[in-house]
Amino acid sequence: MYLGVVKGTVVAERKTAGLEGKKLLLVQPVDEHGAPVGDLQAAVDTVQAGVGDLVYLVGSREAALALDPHFVPVDAAIVGIVDGLDAGRA
Repeated sequence: MYLGVVKGTVVAERKTAGLEGKKLLLVQPVDEHGAPVGDLQAAVDTVQAGVGDLVYLVGSREAALALDPHFVPVDAAIVGIVDGLDAGRA
């Protein structure tokens, strides 16, 4: 599981079976302090997130399991919107 900030939407005229009607969002992975980590990525939205939301995502097999039906070919799925974050002091 990891954090990300929603940066935009992905528009796809055609999608594979199981992704019809699912919203795709462009997400910037971030660390616990909000600093960007890695490249932007497309993720399937399962929680009605919007641009600017801090979200948490799952990847790989867990992303496929977050959808119904299971085992849809995706690499990332948004599974929650973060209400608050306390990174504490290091």
